Amino acid sequence: MGKDIVHHEKKDHHVHHHAANQRALLISFIIISGFMIVEAIGGYVSGSLALLSDAGHMLSDAISLGLSYTAILVGNRASVNNRKTFGYKRFEILAALFNGALLLFISVWIVVEAISRINAPVEVASFEMMVIACIGLLVNLVVARILHGGSEDNLNVHSAFLHVLGDLLGSLGAIAAAVLIFLFGWNLADPIASIVVSLIIIKSSWSILRDSINILMEAKPDHLDIEKIRQEITAIDGVDGIHDLHIWTITSEFLSLSCHLTAKDGVDRDELLRHVETLLSHYRLDHSTIQIESVHFNTCRSDCAHHGHH
Repeated sequence: MGKDIVHHEKKDHHVHHHAANQRALLISFIIISGFMIVEAIGGYVSGSLALLSDAGHMLSDAISLGLSYTAILVGNRASVNNRKTFGYKRFEILAALFNGALLLFISVWIVVEAISRINAPVEVASFEMMVIACIGLLVNLVVARILHGGSEDNLNVHSAFLHVLGDLLGSLGAIAAAVLIFLFGWNLADPIASIVVSLIIIKSSWSILRDSINILMEAKPDHLDIEKIRQEITAIDGVDGIHDLHIWTITSEFLSLSCHLTAKDGVDRDELLRHVETLLSHYRLDHSTIQIESVHFNTCRSDCAHHGHH
């Protein structure tokens, strides 16, 4: 009726990613913060809501990038006491949640302001608007390129990347609106461009909010099929059954699994564990806690539970 509890964790392959992400976030923060001031002044002088909305998104970008950079620094801290056995890794997800909520709020505010401008159009200095929007487009392309590498496997960096993509769309919208105003004097193009871009960004921010909440609720990662994993583990020679299977995410790139395995009599448990870990590594489930029980232990436990002694 003995049991083996094995705790396995791999960290080394995350170190390089975190260092690269930190560097990318810091450089991006400096670039975005500097141009945000320029664009805000340009939007005020030209009277362009599209530029002001893009400056607002850049402000949220600066906050997002600063938070994301801080989150990685804090997330890398070791556990300082027995209360935080995973350290501060979840801080990254909290930062991503805040970023998504902030982006959603700003986008909704811009839509409301744009609707009021449709009802009362405002004169816009189209040439100044176009020059600043073109510079903003170049700045956002540079920052998006810097962040793109880390956005594929890190939710926190991905949220910052989406912020920058929103700015890039905002710059394109501002350029298109400036052209229409310059050629045809159509001042309604300014608030309409703001609405279109904001609606696109609202969709992206909702995705970040959903993913962050799912992680905080310890939901199964969307890309994993828990039933398929259960069947593949059960199919391993020597496994009699599996129960209490849980899969969740601690933070980006840090998937966790725990389960109880019932081993057949006479099975080499160390060899069985190696087979299971090899299978799990294919799913990047490198942090696993597996309890191996004998068939007799599992039967006894079921009987105890049936008689009210569990």
